[in-house]
This record gives sequence, C-alpha cells and structure tokens, in this order.
Amino acid sequence: MSSNGPESEPQNASSSTQEPTKPPIEPIHLPTIEEIRGQDIWNNCVVKSVVSGVMGLAGGGLGLFMGLFLGALDNPIMQDQMSGKQQFIYQVKQMGQRSWSSCKTFAVMGTIFSASECVIEKARAKHDMTNTVFAGCVTGGSLSARGGPKAACAGCVGFAAFSAVIEKFLERHT
Repeated sequence: MSSNGPESEPQNASSSTQEPTKPPIEPIHLPTIEEIRGQDIWNNCVVKSVVSGVMGLAGGGLGLFMGLFLGALDNPIMQDQMSGKQQFIYQVKQMGQRSWSSCKTFAVMGTIFSASECVIEKARAKHDMTNTVFAGCVTGGSLSARGGPKAACAGCVGFAAFSAVIEKFLERHT
C-alpha cells in the first residue's frame, strides 16, 4: 500500500535536490613525438596520393568486378569460326585485360583525387566540401582530357557532382 501523505513529500524533495553524479575528469594526454611525426607524415600530400593509388590498385575490387563483367560481354569477331575452347580462352583473356585496366583506372583516379584534394585543402587552409568538389573537377577533367575540351568539361562537372553527392552521403564535413 502506497501512501501519498506528507511523510513521502520530504523524500521526493530531497531526491530532487541531489545533483547527478558527474564522471571524473581525466587529465589531457598530449601526443607523443612519434604520434606527431606520424601525423606529419600522413598529412603530406605525396604520401596521401601514393597511398590512395596503391589502395586503388590493390583494393580495386570494383574495377576487378567491372572488368570481369564488361570483358564477358565482348564477343570475338570470328566467333563463328572459333571452337568452344577458343571462345572460352578469348573470354578469359578479355576479362583479365579489362579487369587490370579498370584496376589501373581506379588507382589513377584515387591518386589524382587525393593529391588534388590535399593540395586544395592546404592552399585554402580549410577542410570543407568545396575542396572535394574542386578535387572532383580536377580528377574528372584530367581523366577525360584525351577526349578534348568538351569531354574534359563534362568530366569535370560530372565528377564534381558525383563527389558532392558522395560527400553529402558520407557527411564527412559539417
């Protein structure tokens, strides 16, 4: 049986005046010399771009998949005159060539993007979405420059828009 009488009021009054317990304050730990050196090395634009290129080449799973898929769609010109074994060998070679080509493209793309983003960020002394959009423009323009000025402009705009969408999706910059 609960009592709502006057004797329960002092308990409620005393419990509402108690302050919540605060977590203990921990001392600030300064970074060690090794940590500072590691950050300095990682903040170097050359290191960032080389690592991105290697990661793009080594971890080019998307490029590998795209190469396998697109290579499988290639039909030999002399398909009617080839045996089943020859067609299979041709398909495997095409898939391997396309996969390697796609992996290299992703490595170059990662290198150009990370290098340009790092240089732009250091020049602007800001870490925001504008750096990503400009880096996307530089990357798209350079990858499509062989097609002429129109292709370079279209690549710039397309890759910049793609970079902005990815940045918004990941929400790295607040």
